[in-house]
Amino acid sequence: MCQLAVTKYVLSLLLMCIVLPTAVLASEAPLDVFVSILPQKYFVERVGGDQVAVSVMVGPGRSPATYEPTPRQLAHLSQAHLYFRIGVAFEDVWMDRIRAANSSMKVIDTRRSIQLRDIDSAGPREGGGAKDPHVWTNPLLVKIMAMHIRDALIEADPAHRTEYESNYTRFAADLHRLDQWIRNRLQGLSSRSFMVFHPSWGYFADAYDLKQIPIESAGKEPGPKTLAAVIDQGREAQVKVIFVQQQFSHSTAETVAQAIGASVVTVDPLAENYLDNLRHVAEAFAEALKQ
Repeated sequence: MCQLAVTKYVLSLLLMCIVLPTAVLASEAPLDVFVSILPQKYFVERVGGDQVAVSVMVGPGRSPATYEPTPRQLAHLSQAHLYFRIGVAFEDVWMDRIRAANSSMKVIDTRRSIQLRDIDSAGPREGGGAKDPHVWTNPLLVKIMAMHIRDALIEADPAHRTEYESNYTRFAADLHRLDQWIRNRLQGLSSRSFMVFHPSWGYFADAYDLKQIPIESAGKEPGPKTLAAVIDQGREAQVKVIFVQQQFSHSTAETVAQAIGASVVTVDPLAENYLDNLRHVAEAFAEALKQ
């Protein structure tokens, strides 16, 4: 009987060694988080660190204006704890279905407390002035969004409050340094006007005293009359560069560039590595606008 009792005790210890680590790992599983675009993935990972697992709706090369979530993404949403929205166009179409995929998932609008600008357009705006969703192109606005991310992560996972707070502080400091670097880099330019096909850089332009002139009209290719007006505007402003992004056709931008004697430069507002990308963009602006 004594030997049997010892055997049972040893077996119970072995079971504890097997079961307990599994339970601990389960309790330490990262928060399952969804975001709309790649820059947000960077923001959430900077604040959340190892405590978050981030999935992105709109992958590389895709346009958030026209994206449709896949059935696999909608199925994955059923496991998510949080969804951070940012205001891009596909959210307006799909947000009800995104919420319906997981009624317990909390949706956080990271634009809260940010004053949105009207989106620039080469023609009349639709709906009496649509708002510009590209808030992340201004690093000081990203600081506000990162604060909302921090607060949502703390509410969902208060055990890691200290980690989220310290990660946010470091990220906010990086964003402040980036803002100061861009301001210094864009000082003293001979020109401050630039053209874009899709008006992604309005918040960037507002922050650094630049003027964005879009080619597209209300999200569409410009018609002949609007295109002629855009060319006249570009000549009058002595625009030397047209910025394009990979998610949109470059053919109309090339046509305008040939007409006004400008160069076409590709920059990506949707790149994941936010700090490095915005430095690259600022360098591209500085080089193009000093000519």
